[in-house]
Amino acid sequence: MADYIELPEMILLEHFNGNYEQFIDAVYEVFDNDFIRHKTKFRGEVLRMKWHPVFKERAYTFYHMTHKGKDEQNREPDLRRCERIPWARPVIENCDSWKLKIWPQKRKRGNRLCIWLDLEDEPDYFVIIDVRKNYKLLWTAFVAEYKHEKRKKLKEYEAWLKTQKSPGRT
Repeated sequence: MADYIELPEMILLEHFNGNYEQFIDAVYEVFDNDFIRHKTKFRGEVLRMKWHPVFKERAYTFYHMTHKGKDEQNREPDLRRCERIPWARPVIENCDSWKLKIWPQKRKRGNRLCIWLDLEDEPDYFVIIDVRKNYKLLWTAFVAEYKHEKRKKLKEYEAWLKTQKSPGRT
C-alpha cells in the first residue's frame, strides 16, 4: 500500500444534529456527484450502476452502498457505510497508485472485483465491482465490522494470490 493516502472527510450524522433525513440527503449528494454526474472510472472504464429496483427515488446501488443485510427487501441503514461514501470514488480511481489489494471473486451470480483499503487507524473498507460481459457495475462498499470479516477477505485474497504466477517463474 502507498505510504500516504489522502481521503475526503467522512460525513457524520452529528454534523446534522442527528437529523437522519438531512444526513442521508448529504450522503446522496456525494454519491450523485461522484457516480452519477462525474462518471467514476475503474482502470479507464466508466462504472455503471444498478438503478432498479429504485429505492426511495434513488439508484439501487446507493441503497446497497448505504444499507446492510442479507434480505434485499429489508436492509438496514448502516451509518459506517454512509459516513464513508466520500471514500468510494478515490479508492476506485486510485486503487493502483495506492497499491491496494484487488482481486477477482467468484460469486453465485457472477464475477466481482474486490478493492481493499486497509488503514491502520480505521476499519478496513471494501469496494465491490460486479463484472459483466461488456461493462462493470459499482455494486457496493462496506466496512469490515468484525475481525472474522477481515480474516475471510484475507484468506480469499491469499488464495487468489496462490493462483498467480510469481515474477521470474514460468
